[in-house]
Amino acid sequence: MKTSIKLVLLLLLPVFGSAQGTAVTITAAMFNKPLDNAYLAPLDGWVFKQGSDTAWAAKDINTSGWKKLRPADISAKYADKNGKAEGWFRMKIKLDKTLAGQQLGLRWISWAAADIYIDGKRLLSYGNTGQNGKPYAENVVYQNYWPRNIDLKTGVEYTIAVHFVDYVGPFPPRALKSESLPPNVMLNLAGPKCYTLLVGTTDKARLFSTIWASVCAILSLLFWLLSIQNPAEKELRLIAVCSTFFAFSTYFSIHINLIETSFIDYSLESLAVYLLIQLILITMPIIVANILKRTLSRKFKILLVVVGAYSLVNCVLPNAGFIPLAIADLFLVTVCIYYIASSWRKTRGAQWCIVVGLLSSVVFVVAMELTFFLNQGGRPPEYIYYLQTGFLLSFPLSMLVYVAMRFKEIIKEVRQNAEQVVQLSEEKKQEALNRQKVLEDEVNRQTAEIRTTLADLRATQTQLIQSEKMASLGELTAGIAHEIQNPLNFVNNFSEVNTELIGEMKQEIEKGDLEEIKAIANDIEENSKKINLHGKRADAIVKGMLQHSQSGSGAKEPTNINSLADEYLRLSYHGLRSKDKSFYAGMITHFDEKLPLVNVIPQDIGRVMLNLFNNAFYAVNQKQKKAGEGYKAEVALFTSSENGQVVIKVKDNGIGIPDAIKDKIMQPFFTTKPPGEGTGLGLSLTYDMVVKGHGGNIAVDTVEGEFTQFTIILPIT
Repeated sequence: MKTSIKLVLLLLLPVFGSAQGTAVTITAAMFNKPLDNAYLAPLDGWVFKQGSDTAWAAKDINTSGWKKLRPADISAKYADKNGKAEGWFRMKIKLDKTLAGQQLGLRWISWAAADIYIDGKRLLSYGNTGQNGKPYAENVVYQNYWPRNIDLKTGVEYTIAVHFVDYVGPFPPRALKSESLPPNVMLNLAGPKCYTLLVGTTDKARLFSTIWASVCAILSLLFWLLSIQNPAEKELRLIAVCSTFFAFSTYFSIHINLIETSFIDYSLESLAVYLLIQLILITMPIIVANILKRTLSRKFKILLVVVGAYSLVNCVLPNAGFIPLAIADLFLVTVCIYYIASSWRKTRGAQWCIVVGLLSSVVFVVAMELTFFLNQGGRPPEYIYYLQTGFLLSFPLSMLVYVAMRFKEIIKEVRQNAEQVVQLSEEKKQEALNRQKVLEDEVNRQTAEIRTTLADLRATQTQLIQSEKMASLGELTAGIAHEIQNPLNFVNNFSEVNTELIGEMKQEIEKGDLEEIKAIANDIEENSKKINLHGKRADAIVKGMLQHSQSGSGAKEPTNINSLADEYLRLSYHGLRSKDKSFYAGMITHFDEKLPLVNVIPQDIGRVMLNLFNNAFYAVNQKQKKAGEGYKAEVALFTSSENGQVVIKVKDNGIGIPDAIKDKIMQPFFTTKPPGEGTGLGLSLTYDMVVKGHGGNIAVDTVEGEFTQFTIILPIT
């Protein structure tokens, strides 16, 4: 919550005024480097009022009753009993002449949903505050948001209004989600320089992240393979475990910093990063002791377990603070230094690589923690990438050097043994040569094992890439679930009506009006039947979705196509109306009353018609938004019997289908709708059900901008 507030405050940073009636002057000196941001959110001059009235976005309204409150100071105490915090922040700003000729941009970073207005005009929306009739959705945070260009003149007073909606997070300490990421309202010098810097920052993060992930993942697998092949080497097992912690901490760090993520994912993955760092620090003293041939006493093991558990618990506890965790980390670092200091005279050769690598990791991680602690609420400096690189790679790379030096020592021993062979007797020489051969064979064996391991890693990497592609393809099918929204809306609406009727019945019972009670009871009974009906429809839709992945289908039965088509036409229309009350379309039906019963699977054909009706209403709705009041939206339904076949036609006077994509509309996952509004499976399913499931045919006739007509032909027998 505090974080969200800080973000909002950062957006409002250029303003240093203290009263809503006084405009805060924004100067060029307020823009920080290197991304040329001016943070508005932490400034005085803000006023706040709880509520959702969009009239509060207007430039000139009376704010005398509003509370002086900066976005950074909002907390869970402003939330209602449902955990929702909603209100409006307002502040007046004025550009100083030092910003003359500068192109400014505006952006917002927070988990909270927000709509940002300037002088009553909404410029930006993040997440969904619920003003458009759709349910609340938190803002999805990403490392860089591109600023929206705004035209502001110097010397002119402007009013910034922010409609703010947030909820208490699911994790302790039960604060607003935005408190973990302070709200930032930011002005940018939005010229080519700003965009270049933003792109450069993102590219740099991706470059470093790719290096970290690749090196840590490959070395982790390599050390595990070496430890499995050499089970007697305990230090290899410990190194493999520690390398795995490095690899996973790198993965989670990349995910939370470079990929769009929700509040819950961000919280859990941040916790995972801190836990993994603590695990790395806990394993380091054990690794140092093993490599330096030191024995851990029983008391010292107990103390190490207690401190390790304490540091891990501090990562999980809410508000544990930075200092207790740093003390535990300092103890673990001190243990490493103690072992190194007490054994430095005995340390030699490859052991120094481990010592240097571990000490470097410790130095880098301490520097990282201090940097993040000193930059809380702000963007860390660019050198943080180099600190992270040093921390993540110094230890794994030191292990590579360790292995290389060990091979060098082995080869050196082999050469020394070869020189001794010359001075020995023939028997001793032969013995020495045999020993040298054994050592050489071991070197060759391990070299071959390393090459095989690297080849296996490359093959594994190729398989992982292919699996990821398939997984991303499978995610597209999740959008089909929106189809169940229509019957659920009916269930909810009739349930609410029943609740009101029951209240009225209680009043009539008290009055003793028996006739009115019976009438209300009849209404409740009818509504309950409708609830049951639409609940079954929702169930049928879900089953229909599941049937798409199955090879078989339901049983065919004689079906009245007229009744089935009329039912799904109404269902589709009212489903769209429940989402968009402003939408209206005429429905024209021409049913062949002599149409015989058709042997079909009712669920499948119902799904087919529902898909066609939904597409038709979507097309006329899109055209209605562009054409204005003179346009009359119409969807027509025709049924007839021709040559022993049933013909069903669905026609709309909507936007039509371009010729360039007409042949693609039946392909799976192809859609003309914007992202999030269609899965591209509707017409593909329709084609399979009609052609493959019922031996029929489906055709489309369309003219772009004028009409679209789908014709379905089904055999009667």
